Amino acid sequence: MLNHTRLKFADTSDDAVRLLAFGVDALDDWLESQPQDVQVWVKAQGFKAAEGTTCIIPAGGGVISMALAGLGDAQSRARGRFTMALIAAKLPAGTYQLVSDHAADDLEEHALGWLLSQYAFETYRAQPPHSARLVCPDGVDKDRIEAIAAGETLTRDLINTPASDMGPNDLEGAARTLAKAHGAAITVVTGDDLLAQNFPMIHTVGRASATPPRLIDMTWGDEGPTLALVGKGVCFDTGGLNIKPAASMGLMKKDMGGAATVLGLAHMIMALGLKLKLRVLIPAVENAIDGSAYRPQDILTSRKGLTVEINNTDAEGRLVLADALALADETPPDLMICMATLTGAARVAVGPDISPFFTGDAAFADALRTGARQVRDPVWELPFHDPYEPLIEPGIADLDNAPKGGFAGTITAALFLRRFVSNTARFAHFDVYGWQPVAAPGRPKGGVGMGARAILAALPKAMNL
Repeated sequence: MLNHTRLKFADTSDDAVRLLAFGVDALDDWLESQPQDVQVWVKAQGFKAAEGTTCIIPAGGGVISMALAGLGDAQSRARGRFTMALIAAKLPAGTYQLVSDHAADDLEEHALGWLLSQYAFETYRAQPPHSARLVCPDGVDKDRIEAIAAGETLTRDLINTPASDMGPNDLEGAARTLAKAHGAAITVVTGDDLLAQNFPMIHTVGRASATPPRLIDMTWGDEGPTLALVGKGVCFDTGGLNIKPAASMGLMKKDMGGAATVLGLAHMIMALGLKLKLRVLIPAVENAIDGSAYRPQDILTSRKGLTVEINNTDAEGRLVLADALALADETPPDLMICMATLTGAARVAVGPDISPFFTGDAAFADALRTGARQVRDPVWELPFHDPYEPLIEPGIADLDNAPKGGFAGTITAALFLRRFVSNTARFAHFDVYGWQPVAAPGRPKGGVGMGARAILAALPKAMNL
């Protein structure tokens, strides 16, 4: 069973080793303030405060007097993220107390980076434990950082779990467990009931799988503005009859990364008790192949009544999201956010580390950019470029799910989704990757949350909380 709350700070500061963290430019001044024996020792160890380096200063008798942590020069600090995760992995076993006069945002990043350094996916194989523990730094909200780490852990665990154990039914189970933990209400529409309740495109995309498709609907909170989170839950994507080549199918267990991200974000929101009314909608399907699979050139009628010509069955995520977005739009929230591992074009545009987003709401975009900088969760705004609208209009149906030509694929996908949101004034769409291709500080290779921390930081300003 997944345990997303396993990353914790040390319970006590008793006997904690002082940990001093500073950049290259601050080392000389600090050394000058220290006794001669400390200066000699630090220089003998070759410690220059380079990014991610450490130096243990002994007190005699095998006892550690203090530990030093290097944050690098100004350039490395500007481009780096979660340097404290590198440091935590290098320190010997023990409990540490960070002594620093750093800005509040930097301290929070250090604290979160340390917790995330302890993340390992252990469902199928035990991993070596990290034995260096951190006391929550003074001035940092312990509960908030632990809640954020737990949400990120949930997202990573869900993405990392293979489709054999994370099908639509298992994703529903994870949502139910989260709902129970926070006292949220949850309903699920499954299989042919999707047709009876007018979710035809979710049903069509998922009907070829041995595990029935479903729409997960979770609600929480009874005061404040309303927030709807819609996450793509394609638990595995073969591409359907437009089958993917093997190289492209290798990472498709992560195609439910949008759902994993909104569930992680939902945990953060609920654990922190934000004063808002939350709704989480996840269309959970497997895009599989059998005799009932939908076909290229089929024309589908959506919940909203718009017709969609299928020009590629591998552009399935926007189909299932369309029905979920239409449902959310029927009782318009104050803010609706869609998150999906939607297009390869987004990765070509900004790479795997940045979350591109689309919105027509300048105030939300500004709050999001500010929040992203504050918590080091990079985002980049791409345009809902109206002149591209004809690209998604095939002529014999209202919409084309896969415009030909190959240009602006992430924008045309966003424009497609926007067609299903006509009543909600404030809407944003995130085209996330959900995968760390190469290990980085606090982010081992594998599933990763993208955009959730930036959104969490933006919500108070964006929703007047």
